[in-house]
Amino acid sequence: MQVYVAELHVHTVLSPCAEVEMIPPLIVRTALERGINLLAITDHNASANVEAVMRAAQGSALTVLPGMEVQTREEVHMLCLFDTLEQLADWQQQVDAHLPDLENDADLFGEQFVVDETGEFVRRERRLLLASTQMTLEEAATRVHVLGGLAIPAHIDRKAFSLITNLGFVPEGVPLAALEITRHITPAQARQRFPQIGDIPLIQSGDAHQLAEITGPMVLTMESPTTAELRLALANRAGRSAVLLRRVDKSEAEDKSSTLAPSVYEQESL
Repeated sequence: MQVYVAELHVHTVLSPCAEVEMIPPLIVRTALERGINLLAITDHNASANVEAVMRAAQGSALTVLPGMEVQTREEVHMLCLFDTLEQLADWQQQVDAHLPDLENDADLFGEQFVVDETGEFVRRERRLLLASTQMTLEEAATRVHVLGGLAIPAHIDRKAFSLITNLGFVPEGVPLAALEITRHITPAQARQRFPQIGDIPLIQSGDAHQLAEITGPMVLTMESPTTAELRLALANRAGRSAVLLRRVDKSEAEDKSSTLAPSVYEQESL
């Protein structure tokens, strides 16, 4: 088994709400500096910068999973994680077919930059990415599942673009691999506050729109950095496991240490 420190929700400058610093080389460097070796790129309804980040990470200890944060008809944000660029390209085609063809107003929503692996400008994305597709949550999750990916509704504890806020429940029969919580709530608090989530696996991510938000809060023990292994780890099956890293103030724990990152951590079950 291998140990992976994971951050599974990272935006690049393609997302209009991301900071201009979110370019491939800086994302990769920041992740490595923080002991992260598994990262997912998840821009809003788009994937044009994923390959650039993967190229920027080549030759390093960092594995980059191709991904996207899709917005469903119900205005629910959902992470879509894949193993290959081919799967992601198939998914992008489906998203494009269901996304309104609206022009982005950069002054209102922000710039949408496509860049190369060095962070150099390639083009602007014309189409507005901050919009809902015409796919329902069930339809989108099912399509991702059929492609071999993982569907994970994002930041369920937020008041906007959240499965719990917008729907109030977790639909039965929808192939969801997990639910994401923000770093502002613990797994125990989430399960207490939202009993409707039952025993569905949880992940915690930084939803990074700036470099400081790349936190790597999870430790995954699994054979390899694939979506199949990730599914097993989140379910704590077949010897795989997923735990949360909680940053501990050094004044609280002077005698504790971590080989994963410069800070001091405690582990918490997901």
